Amino acid sequence: MNDAAPAPTPAPAPVPASTAAPRKRARVRAPELIGKGGWLNTGGKELTLADLRGKCVVVDFWTFCCINCLHVLDELRELEEKHRDTVVIIGVHSPKFVHEAEHAAVVDAVERYEVHHPVLDDPELATWKQYAVRAWPTLVVIDPEGYIVAQHAGEGHAHALARLVEELEAEHEAKGTLRRGDGPYVAPEPVATDLRFPGKALVLPSGNLLVSDSTRHQLVELGPDGESVVRRIGSGERGFGPGAFSEPQGLALLPDGSVVVADTVNHALRRFDPATGAVETIAGTGRQWWQGSPTSGPALEVDLSSPWDVAWWQGKVWIAMAGVHQLWTWDPEAGTVAVAAGTTSEGLHDGPALEAWLAQPSGLAAAGDRLWIADSENSALRYVEPDGDGYAVRTAVGTGLFDFGHRDGDAGQALLQHPLGVTALPDGSVAVCDTYNHALRRFDPATGQVSTLATDLREPSDAVLVGEDIVVVESARHRLTRLRLPEEAVRVDAVAHRTQRAATEVAPGTLRLDVVFQAPTGQKLDTRYGPSTRLLVSSTPPELLVAGEGAGTDLFRELALNPDVTEGVLHVSAMAASCDDDPANEYPACHVHQQDWGVPVTVTSDGTSRLPLVLAGMDS
Repeated sequence: MNDAAPAPTPAPAPVPASTAAPRKRARVRAPELIGKGGWLNTGGKELTLADLRGKCVVVDFWTFCCINCLHVLDELRELEEKHRDTVVIIGVHSPKFVHEAEHAAVVDAVERYEVHHPVLDDPELATWKQYAVRAWPTLVVIDPEGYIVAQHAGEGHAHALARLVEELEAEHEAKGTLRRGDGPYVAPEPVATDLRFPGKALVLPSGNLLVSDSTRHQLVELGPDGESVVRRIGSGERGFGPGAFSEPQGLALLPDGSVVVADTVNHALRRFDPATGAVETIAGTGRQWWQGSPTSGPALEVDLSSPWDVAWWQGKVWIAMAGVHQLWTWDPEAGTVAVAAGTTSEGLHDGPALEAWLAQPSGLAAAGDRLWIADSENSALRYVEPDGDGYAVRTAVGTGLFDFGHRDGDAGQALLQHPLGVTALPDGSVAVCDTYNHALRRFDPATGQVSTLATDLREPSDAVLVGEDIVVVESARHRLTRLRLPEEAVRVDAVAHRTQRAATEVAPGTLRLDVVFQAPTGQKLDTRYGPSTRLLVSSTPPELLVAGEGAGTDLFRELALNPDVTEGVLHVSAMAASCDDDPANEYPACHVHQQDWGVPVTVTSDGTSRLPLVLAGMDS
């Protein structure tokens, strides 16, 4: 996801990662964990680093809007279970959006995503700043004596963390500084409701409603009243076997009456037959897609990444592939999947579909020759439409990653806040589930106006038309809410926000970009088949960079800044693949580490001339 805090004191440029020699592990005293929102999952106890002394501590800086953070929560589950007597994972919730700074919203997110470790609610980013974190997600490892020994940004670090934990266990057991035993996690009391954080809904041909009951890993069929439970589909336990789902979200009705399900955390599409109750996998392998993996081919052989919504449009199922900021399609006749829009770069850029940038698309709605998109991290409403022999992506509402709020009026200045759902209305307008504003909004393409239809909806994530009513999925109230579509909009005082993360002050002229990457112990960058690292740099506005944009294989770059542009955002995407360093092993295990940063910068005369971004390791 995107970046953040001011740059730390400049340090000498490191040896490029591809040639850096192994070195002794650095140790830096860990700052205290502080957050105005207090602690969750501790039974009411306030934790300090002194309470954690003797444990291997993994601090996970996350925010609940961020798909990459959700991926890391899943990556950490095995480590959490395997080393439960020596490792304590501490989540530090560091918000991007204003809604994420609400304590009640953090409490909901911890339950919604089954976070089974202590979480510090840090709404003012106090601990984030103390640790000089730059990106969501970031993992910091603290040894049993209270020293920072590693930092990792992005996804794909589970193997490296497991190796490091084993080293720390052995080292501190020998020193007598390792303390085994239960950690400070205290599970909250479960709450009984028919639905728990439902995600999406649709109307079945029978008139019943089908809802993805995401936190309970099920589908639930409700009667036409939206309340009476007819049946539950799925075991209710997280899994990928027959009859199991893992945090399902989007639902789409196919012409034959079956339903395609976006089985989000299983990285798959499933098909549910309401007549027989059968569930089958139709796309995905159960593994998460990584850079370099195939982007088209037989549907059951290609990895997917957190499909969040699905829609039937133009003879195919379109997939909001939130995990890689793209749209894909599934062709039921050919049995294939393929990328349809987006480059995997996160941001807002219109144009030919395969060149456009999206940011965690999470809602889809087909309406004639347009496919509407709730582009959540851009706080935007966008759409795909035919364009010549292909498709194009356009923006109706929204300006990019850093501006959001609740403002009605002309679409060019209107604001949303992390919308997750979109619904085509009979008059040609569009209803938007403006999730973090707790509102149902409306965009009218005929007039170019945005209005508010309803407020006081708790994290609405989807809506469906039932007769003259619209039924809204109130995810954080665990229910469906039926509303009569109003003839007049609700008046709402305009509120505008920018993300609260401070810009990094950089000096004019040349800026040295260093992506710090140190392969885990026992691994190395494998160059047998060419470079195993990748760096992609661009900027918003594009005029910010005079030179240095584009793709390359070195994890460092000299960037030339435009003296006429005083602020903007640097977009940096880095990937490194490390493999087991064992010459006798003909087929070494390899692991991909990757992260995208969006770094807000301000050009000032006393700014830094070096921008270090830690992918894995410690900046020297």
